[in-house]
Amino acid sequence: MLKTFLSSACALILTLGVSLYAQASWYLDGESSRLSFVTTQNGNVANKHRFLVLHGKVDRKGQAQLRIEMDSVNSAVPLRDERMRDQLFDFKQFPEAQITAQINMQPINELAAGAQVELRLPVTVNLRGKQHTYEAELLATRLDEHRFQVVTLEPLMLQAEDFALQPELETLRKSAGLSAISFSVPVNAVLIFTAR
Repeated sequence: MLKTFLSSACALILTLGVSLYAQASWYLDGESSRLSFVTTQNGNVANKHRFLVLHGKVDRKGQAQLRIEMDSVNSAVPLRDERMRDQLFDFKQFPEAQITAQINMQPINELAAGAQVELRLPVTVNLRGKQHTYEAELLATRLDEHRFQVVTLEPLMLQAEDFALQPELETLRKSAGLSAISFSVPVNAVLIFTAR
């Protein structure tokens, strides 16, 4: 009798725990997450960059928001970073970029630890006051009861013309003494969220 009662109590606690986490908001673990992109110059020279400061949240309704501090861009070349912050991103006027999406959280909440689900959904990028929506291919992995990870299965291909950035890129090209700079930029993400 006692064994049956304890089993029922454990089952109830587990059910309540899953229910509570299904209703929880998820917050980005900025230190464990990574947002990177690649620029191409002179036709075939690729440079890697990343943003060091990210903020994000997925609320109870699945509304996801990622905020990127533009002055945190890092390519390991200080002069290049300074030019990107000032000439391309104009970070003093536009200190943040945002990526938003609506996610169906039920499949993620129902995953067992280590299980994965592929997501294909529109994401909206807000950069320098202009918005554009792209179709994203993502993979969500339940890491444990409190955390899940979202990674890009394919790079998100941002186009300079979608944000009217051609003049800024031309200014950047001239400042750096380059013969050419690509207007297409692949972006990759590894994002880890924790329930609170």
